[in-house]
Amino acid sequence: MKSISLIQLSYLVAVFQHRNFGDAARACHVSQPTLSVQIQKLEEELGIIAFDRSRKPVEPTLIGRKIIQQAQNILLEVQRIEELIKTERGEIAGDFKLGIIPTLAPYLLPLFLKKFTQNFPRVNLILEELQTQQILEKLKEDKLDAGILVTPLNCQGIVERPLFYEPFIVYLTPGHPLHSLKKVSDKDLTLEDVWLLNEGHCFRDQAMEICKKVREKDSPKKNLVFESGNLETLMRLVDQNLGYTLVPYLSIREMPDSMQRKKLRFFKPPVPLREVSLVFCRSYLKQGIIEVLSKEITRCLPRNLQTRQGNGKIIKLTSFNRKNSS
Repeated sequence: MKSISLIQLSYLVAVFQHRNFGDAARACHVSQPTLSVQIQKLEEELGIIAFDRSRKPVEPTLIGRKIIQQAQNILLEVQRIEELIKTERGEIAGDFKLGIIPTLAPYLLPLFLKKFTQNFPRVNLILEELQTQQILEKLKEDKLDAGILVTPLNCQGIVERPLFYEPFIVYLTPGHPLHSLKKVSDKDLTLEDVWLLNEGHCFRDQAMEICKKVREKDSPKKNLVFESGNLETLMRLVDQNLGYTLVPYLSIREMPDSMQRKKLRFFKPPVPLREVSLVFCRSYLKQGIIEVLSKEITRCLPRNLQTRQGNGKIIKLTSFNRKNSS
């Protein structure tokens, strides 16, 4: 058997990932005929057919799928060698594809992106806003290097590195019954009166978990049903004296103090929190970038969200207000 080139293996994996020869060629920055010829040569050398080209999108054959899996392992080990060299030289450089969920992206990214890109100009950070399941799928397909989302996931093969713990806050208007309370508890909430993100958002599931202790029959039903993929949309509905919603702490940091007093109610202890983590595959690469990214994010957080000290212990969060935020 003649030698198999890494180029051929990379083309094979690209077609598997894109399920289309044209898209795979573009991703590899070569012409489609070049990619097709190289894969055909590999198939002839191995005496197999890797893809069923009659199907749209193309699908790997049974033996093709097994060979692709081995090709992915080989390419991963080659990347490890490259990463070892970079680590030895102390280089923090290269492309880094990062996914982040929608309820974190508009509030967390502005905190650290500018400083990160200034401090590490040789890192090409490629960001994508995705829901949790999409991030996990792309991590397993090597289409992302890491993700920022809410944990725990208990997902095999995924490493979770907690960054901070963010409290939930009730957003309402002065006309809402909960406004008379100085602080609220989960027992004060109802699912019938809350605006939720649509299905697929982990924030929706967490909000329902907090509100579920009140039975539906304990509160009047509303005659308007709407679910959104955007927290800001839900907040604007609340501004029209329509129910209430739950928001994450980072989303209210830019509100004036006067608006906070009118439209926010914090929780009594124990405060509902969500654990926000940097996640990556157990066989992860780009360790250097992951390390500096994790440190840069935690360094840029408001002081009351910086949950780790030098000894690595978690600080219990008991009080959140604008005065002690950075």
